[in-house]
Amino acid sequence: MKNHTSSPAEDMQLPEERGVLYGEQALRPTPKGAVDWESIHISLEVIRNGSFRAAAEHLGTSINVLRRRVDELERSLGVKLLTRHVDGVRITSEGEKIFQAAKKMEVASYELIQAGEQTNVHLSGEVRLAVTEGLGTFWIAPWLVEFQRANPNLLVDVNCAMKSADVLRLEADVAIQITRPTVPDLRMVKLGRLHFMFFAAPSYIETFGRPKDAADLVNHRLLIQSNDNVQWREFYDRLWPGVPASQFVSLRTNVSSAHYWSIVKGGGIGILPTYAQWIGAPLVPLDLDIHEFMDIWLTYHPDAKNIPRVSRLIEWVIQCFSPEKFPWFRDEFIHPLKLMEHYPSDPLTSLSSIFPRRGS
Repeated sequence: MKNHTSSPAEDMQLPEERGVLYGEQALRPTPKGAVDWESIHISLEVIRNGSFRAAAEHLGTSINVLRRRVDELERSLGVKLLTRHVDGVRITSEGEKIFQAAKKMEVASYELIQAGEQTNVHLSGEVRLAVTEGLGTFWIAPWLVEFQRANPNLLVDVNCAMKSADVLRLEADVAIQITRPTVPDLRMVKLGRLHFMFFAAPSYIETFGRPKDAADLVNHRLLIQSNDNVQWREFYDRLWPGVPASQFVSLRTNVSSAHYWSIVKGGGIGILPTYAQWIGAPLVPLDLDIHEFMDIWLTYHPDAKNIPRVSRLIEWVIQCFSPEKFPWFRDEFIHPLKLMEHYPSDPLTSLSSIFPRRGS
């Protein structure tokens, strides 16, 4: 096999090929005899995700970039780390030994980053975060106090809106959205996945009972959120093809917060994320074999990661949506009633107590 030496033109193209990679290192071939940590980290992500395709989606870069980095690492170490199969990748026995050591390096690198953050207490200025209205109101806002206390000299400007911000035009430093960006110049990373199912308040069930199945929903008071999201329109059309909304929809709202409170206060049955109960909502999940999901994306300008205050915000946002810590953001669907097995903690907030029931 011939050694590959990149041309100047190829070196100029490499940053264009990548998405968001931890450490934000330039994707350049490693000098012979040196071991590149970023290639080790990429290889670990390929193993953890089970395939190059899944790892590329997770890291927000191309499959070819990942394959090249793994090949370079194998040539540098002189061993075969992974074998490729139709159903994904498998680690070799030689690779197993190397990656056990790599995991220790990974832990050490995180400790190094944390130590650096602890010594850098002088970050100041303004950071602008754009986020969809539902995630901004019910997920980001409750956690913001922790970010503010850790970064007292930063002014955080949070813009909650149904429409995604244009970070290339500097409408925001960082944006969280539920539609995958299509602009090639953006840096992006998949934060997690939102899972949706039907919920009802106990007061609604006491008054109107539970729907027997999906078809029985037309005999109940349905609450829907209507916006420009094509996926939601297709979802409703798929459930009730040809049925006019006026026959079973009692309330239609255009923002997540109004939709949420209408369901919590017993106005009807509606779709909500599975973490709805974990923000303190007294809701009952309805087992109707209906489950929808949307991926959550983080986007920012290519130069934003080089600005310390923006980089700090990006790292914090990624932690807020950690699928390892918060199981409702994992790719696999977990029923709300089983989430306690994965997250045995108290509800995150008590938002439902803001408007107490009449007579309480």
